Amino acid sequence: MSEVYNYKYFVTGGGTGGHIYPALAVADILTANGAKVYYVGNKRNMEFELASKKGYKFLHVSIKGMPRGLNPKFFIWGIKLVKAIIRSVRYIQKYKPDAVFATGGYVSAPMIFACQITGTPYMMHDCDAMPGLVTRKLSRKAKYVSLAFDKAKKYIPNKRAIVTGNPIREQFKTMTKTSAREDMGLDKNKITLAVMGGSQGAKSINNTIIELLKEFSQELDLQVIFQTGKKNYNETIECIKQLFPTYAQCNNLIIKPYFDNMISVLKSADIVISRAGSLSISEICASEVVPILVPYPYAAANHQRINAKSLLEKGACIYIEDSELEPNKLREIVVELINNPIKMNYLKQNASYLAKYNATEQIADMIYNMSKLKKS
Repeated sequence: MSEVYNYKYFVTGGGTGGHIYPALAVADILTANGAKVYYVGNKRNMEFELASKKGYKFLHVSIKGMPRGLNPKFFIWGIKLVKAIIRSVRYIQKYKPDAVFATGGYVSAPMIFACQITGTPYMMHDCDAMPGLVTRKLSRKAKYVSLAFDKAKKYIPNKRAIVTGNPIREQFKTMTKTSAREDMGLDKNKITLAVMGGSQGAKSINNTIIELLKEFSQELDLQVIFQTGKKNYNETIECIKQLFPTYAQCNNLIIKPYFDNMISVLKSADIVISRAGSLSISEICASEVVPILVPYPYAAANHQRINAKSLLEKGACIYIEDSELEPNKLREIVVELINNPIKMNYLKQNASYLAKYNATEQIADMIYNMSKLKKS
């Protein structure tokens, strides 16, 4: 990446990990090259904790998702949006960023409007095959738009839309499966299954895995890493105790509400069962695993199904509808993969082929180019 010394940037995006982690990945590489980066988001969301933990100065904007329909809540939200835009304009006037990078979601909207008002160059990134509302509506005046999926390009009213893939953390390039398993305390020679439904978990995935944990970990001798989600953890553990009372003594199981070291979790696995959020897919593809994707059926604009089917079309995943997920079906899929290493390697290779390891650097260079144009 080109040098970015003496430049200041705002990075904005929040509400979910799919918006926050790509923003932080880009913020990290900009910072590593000497830039000063400020994170703009809602301090009541998870971006505040994650950005603050990394040492970024956090600029708060008070905004929530747009209510549906014309009702009193919508008009109250509109007033809050105007206030958030005014505050964002003041942030620009105070800190004078050279450019703004936005990863979408309602949190980024006030700052994008502020960029348009003040003439500050901005770049947007959208992580889904069906771009979000903020990207579709506000990307027209962006200097660049980076996208994770080819399919998304047709929805973007900007000729400078480029498919880069999602920004992912540097360790996905460098960590080996062996070192990941050492980090997790796992046997390096056993087939490993990771189960994750996002930071909040996925109840349908949890309920299915609970039924199979004893069989997978004992009869099939699989190592199972199970992220239950924080809000589902206690309930999930109680159900596991009923079906598998001695689960805590099983060396093949690691069960936690949430893993901070998700890179080690994914890189240590051979098979990953997951929802189909775009960032999850990008990190899974960068981890040399077989993805079993169960899209969340109520995701906005059906984007998780679209994400997952884009991989299915390329022979890079196994696809299961949430309504069709049940123990017998999942058992059959996992057993077939274990007994068919050719199929397992085929799916791993196809998924790995879709990994975009250089997306972060490519996006950072585009941000740097915006800065140079502003200075010139």
